[in-house]
Amino acid sequence: MPIICSFYGILIRMYFNDHEPPHFHVVYAEYKAKITIDNFEMISGQLPKRAFELVCDWAELHQHELTHNWELCQNKSTPLAISPLK
Repeated sequence: MPIICSFYGILIRMYFNDHEPPHFHVVYAEYKAKITIDNFEMISGQLPKRAFELVCDWAELHQHELTHNWELCQNKSTPLAISPLK
């Protein structure tokens, strides 16, 4: 599963040919979660509140790039790196 971004100890990943709805995976320490691209809803797993807020802030800034990467992964193409939250 490619890592598309990393910031503040948070890893953002996408699987190739993953199931709907469009989403990305987050790993932070021992926490894991799946978050939708369209409305940033946590559909599984859990994250500390502050980590979730940071991920949502980042995702809002890069929603278009996340959507593009989702499409790439659905076609079994390598997703592009996305700039971290600063």
